[in-house]
Amino acid sequence: MVSNPGKFQFLKNIHREAIPGLILLAVAILAMVLANGSLSEVYFSIVNFKIGSLTLQLWVNDALMVIFFFMVGMEIKRELIQGELNSVKKATLPLAAALGGMIFPALIYVYFNPQAPNLSGWGIPMATDIAFALGTLSLLGQRVPKSLVIFLMALAVIDDLGAILVIAFFYTSQIKILALGLASLGLMAILVMQFLKIKNYGFYIIIGIAIWSAFLISGVHATIAGVLIGLLTPIRFSDSKRTDGHYSPINELVHWLHPWSSYAIMPMFAFFNAGVALGDIHFGELISHPINQGVLLGLFAGKTIGISLFCLLAVKLGLAALPKGAQWSHVTGVAMIAGIGFTMSLFISSLALSPELEIYSKTGILMGSILAAIVGFTFLRFYPHKISGSNH
Repeated sequence: MVSNPGKFQFLKNIHREAIPGLILLAVAILAMVLANGSLSEVYFSIVNFKIGSLTLQLWVNDALMVIFFFMVGMEIKRELIQGELNSVKKATLPLAAALGGMIFPALIYVYFNPQAPNLSGWGIPMATDIAFALGTLSLLGQRVPKSLVIFLMALAVIDDLGAILVIAFFYTSQIKILALGLASLGLMAILVMQFLKIKNYGFYIIIGIAIWSAFLISGVHATIAGVLIGLLTPIRFSDSKRTDGHYSPINELVHWLHPWSSYAIMPMFAFFNAGVALGDIHFGELISHPINQGVLLGLFAGKTIGISLFCLLAVKLGLAALPKGAQWSHVTGVAMIAGIGFTMSLFISSLALSPELEIYSKTGILMGSILAAIVGFTFLRFYPHKISGSNH
């Protein structure tokens, strides 16, 4: 009998996480080719095509991505209540890893870019792409203990929470209090509907759209609305019509939305954001630019050093233990793979830097993420690790 049915639901299908990652990479490469080929005018006319007051790119970034962030909010809540973050003992190692994996990439970026306007991109290399990272790790199959997959998932969830806080506090424009007040009323309305046992998702969608609209006007990035609504979604909801007397809206919604997010929303985001016109910029000029260096080295070196060092400190201080069956070499390999920043890094890049500077940040994200995936996978695949225990 399964004692915790909500715990890492999609780990049952972990190998399928590799497919969305490969699709994202393929779409990102396609966007780069289109942006720098004979069809570049067509590509950018699509990206910048206006519907109402927003371009298609902004509709994707500010509207469709709310669904992705809604799922992130639900995943965070599920892990805090039912998963690997529901106790201090469980959460200490991934929390330490996530902190190190956010601090060191930011410090490396700032070292290369100590002054404005480049400085504002310090948050770009802090993020880990859950789908990409888990997909890469899943390709190793039985060569890594299952506990390592759980550790990476918990790390990435905390990392996402950190990225969300960075967006909310550091990449927010001038706040309009009235709009933020209306958004708060909408969030309170959701709590009231839950108290009244209203189960119809349609009512929540209507209120959710109103909350999103208020956030869009408020100056706080609209995707934060998705996170907050996700955090308010109940783990359990009573339902007398079901044999066990309840159901899980979070598990149900994640199950429904995961395919749409993985195979539609994320590829669309990659298509509209990964394409940058390099123009007359040569490869040597590209990799020598401080933004490119800060992002690339922040993702690859910063994540590897920060996660490994903070895990070492947590274990040596007696605050945490290594994942069951794992060695330090496993933790180092996961730290490398956590340098796959892609989705959240591209998102923060669009908020942090002007379009002319994004040439360097986006190429740094792509190069750093690919390097982290290849080196991390190779290290875990061919380094002579020992897996103890039976949890693999």
